[in-house]
Amino acid sequence: MEKVWFITGCSTGFGRALASHLLKIGQRVVVTARNTKDIEDLINGNEKIALAISLDVTKADQITKAVSDTIAHFGRIDVLVNNAGIGYFAAVEESEDEATRKMFEINFFGLANMTKAVLPIMRKQRSGHIINISSIGGLVAFPALGYYNASKFAVEGLSESLSKEVAHLGIHVTLIEPSGFRTDWAGRSAENGKIIIDDYSESAGANKSFIRGYSGNQPGDPDRAAQAIVKVVESKEPPLRLLLGAAALKGATSKIDVLKKDFDAWAETSVWADNPK
Repeated sequence: MEKVWFITGCSTGFGRALASHLLKIGQRVVVTARNTKDIEDLINGNEKIALAISLDVTKADQITKAVSDTIAHFGRIDVLVNNAGIGYFAAVEESEDEATRKMFEINFFGLANMTKAVLPIMRKQRSGHIINISSIGGLVAFPALGYYNASKFAVEGLSESLSKEVAHLGIHVTLIEPSGFRTDWAGRSAENGKIIIDDYSESAGANKSFIRGYSGNQPGDPDRAAQAIVKVVESKEPPLRLLLGAAALKGATSKIDVLKKDFDAWAETSVWADNPK
């Protein structure tokens, strides 16, 4: 069934791959980026089904206008894909307040505000699907990514809560949790912290170098990810979470094992903490 998709952050990565795939299969797509020149090639030849909109998700007025323009043009929004996001590499102690707050404004508050702007439309329709691009780093934390992990953990919590609030309204919520994919997330879309503390060279420093070193050579294929996202939206029973990539699946299942080990080992203390009857 033909739907209207609204995708944030389409200049590169998952957003671009998804917009390109959707247009190839004839879906109607709102293609957004801070600079629309970066998405002109996606629109060319697809003017009947594509709408290009300049959008910075940290700007409330731009969000409002983008949603309004979409309704004026297409009349509805069936799928919101909150894809816009950035990375930041630094140990927790090395992390700078200005940089981490900037990341949260994009990764979390931008996503939340986009969602809030679209929800009245989906409630009126009594249908819709919100796709939030999270990360395996929203389930499992890694050295050098503490604040990035925190922003994605926040997205996970918000999305899980929202899914329970809107299910009876015919609205679905799905978290996409990729591991390493050939996007520019580990390249120009991520900043390095300016503060370097030698004591973290073997932990945060080593992991930062590893991630930066394999940027562009990750096993994940953005085009396959786009197809997987479409499959989720077309499903009658879409999942709350979709792991993408073998490393994501391995990391998530290992996290479950670690949690269960801790929970079981301390079960007696957990129960003891209740007030005696």
